[in-house]
Amino acid sequence: MKIAILSGKGGTGKTLVSVNLAAVSNNSTYIDCDVEEPNGHIFLKPEISSKTTINVLIPVCDDVKCTGCRACVEFCNFNALAYINDSLLVFEEICHSCGGCKLVCPENAIAEKEKNIGSITIGQSEDTTVISGIMNTGEESGVPIIDELLNRDFLDDANYFIDCPPGSSCSVMESIKDADYCVLVTEPTILGLHDFKMVYELVKLFKKPLGVVLNKCTNEFNPSKQFCDEVNLKILMEIPYDEELGLLNSDGKVISRVNPRFEFMFLDLLESVKKEVNK
Repeated sequence: MKIAILSGKGGTGKTLVSVNLAAVSNNSTYIDCDVEEPNGHIFLKPEISSKTTINVLIPVCDDVKCTGCRACVEFCNFNALAYINDSLLVFEEICHSCGGCKLVCPENAIAEKEKNIGSITIGQSEDTTVISGIMNTGEESGVPIIDELLNRDFLDDANYFIDCPPGSSCSVMESIKDADYCVLVTEPTILGLHDFKMVYELVKLFKKPLGVVLNKCTNEFNPSKQFCDEVNLKILMEIPYDEELGLLNSDGKVISRVNPRFEFMFLDLLESVKKEVNK
């Protein structure tokens, strides 16, 4: 069971839900795909067992072989190549490492070199395996790291919780493409609702089954809940605006491991998710 947890914006409680679902599930795996700013490890505090660097291939031109035909420049949809002053320039920051320029070069003047863009760590937090990716500062895309995070053998009878990047970018699409079910986390604010609608449309585009967790709920009007009712979205759980929860979470604690009240709350959520997946 691969569960992707998403949010339209940061700060809604996506990692709170991801971490605690993983913590209450036996022998689970938590995968942090928020590679620009992973923070699940702050709560789970895994004992790291391995670290792997992630490299991509960047084109390198042999100026002696190059005739300046510009076939590679015309092919590149990302404008990562330019032929200026009798030389091919490669803008590594926007290269998507597709390898097309090498294939179309009639003179075989383009080779490739490795470029490190980030790393992946694997560790253990009690009975939860924690896999996290982090992108190097200044890199444009974390998609290759997310690919590597999710490019592994998944056991059919195990529970995997994918902590997606916030928003609706390419990284989010890559994170949910093989998920069995999506949990959307939102908050009772106008801004939260605005961004929640965008990620909701993205999940619909991928035709993924989904449910919603409403976080920071009070007795006041909740625009996100109203929207869920209007479009008939399944509300899996409402997390109350709770001072103890906030203090424990801000202190880097896995709240379901500290307080039985929160443990039961996330066990209920886990059961609700399982029922939805098995429909």
